[in-house]
Amino acid sequence: MFLLILLFVMVAVIVAVALCGYGGRTLADHGLRRANAPAALRGVAALAGAGACALYAWGLLAVCGAVMTAEDGGTDSSPPRSCRTAGWGERHQQGIEIVDHSVSYIPLGFVCETSDGGSYDNGDVPGYVNPAVLVLALTAAGCAIGAGYTSELRARAELRRGEAG
Repeated sequence: MFLLILLFVMVAVIVAVALCGYGGRTLADHGLRRANAPAALRGVAALAGAGACALYAWGLLAVCGAVMTAEDGGTDSSPPRSCRTAGWGERHQQGIEIVDHSVSYIPLGFVCETSDGGSYDNGDVPGYVNPAVLVLALTAAGCAIGAGYTSELRARAELRRGEAG
């Protein structure tokens, strides 16, 4: 699982760099002040998407550290150290044991599963990562849809002008 998460980190970083390059180039080619609306929206969408990918990669690195700590065998490895949060001692005294762990990709988190059928996120992923990724991804999607809609409106207006003239 550790290597798979590292692969996801690399993919997210590569996509973030590519989107950042595309967004920066799009805005630089057209000039931010004199850019038409579709070009500016495409550039902003790419930059917002790059930010979402970069933050997701940051959160995946935190999950990767928790997985690496949890899968480290040897003495004092049960329950996994990643699952030993502030309330772990109280649960342990009540007879609730930590039986397994898993990774949640959406929302991003390291989940510890207990013997009573419950589960909890250990909190290794910073609290700002999931909301910020959501906001940036929605911004990117909204700007991309807006760019397509604006381009379509302009194309239809030019077609009408061509038919009228």
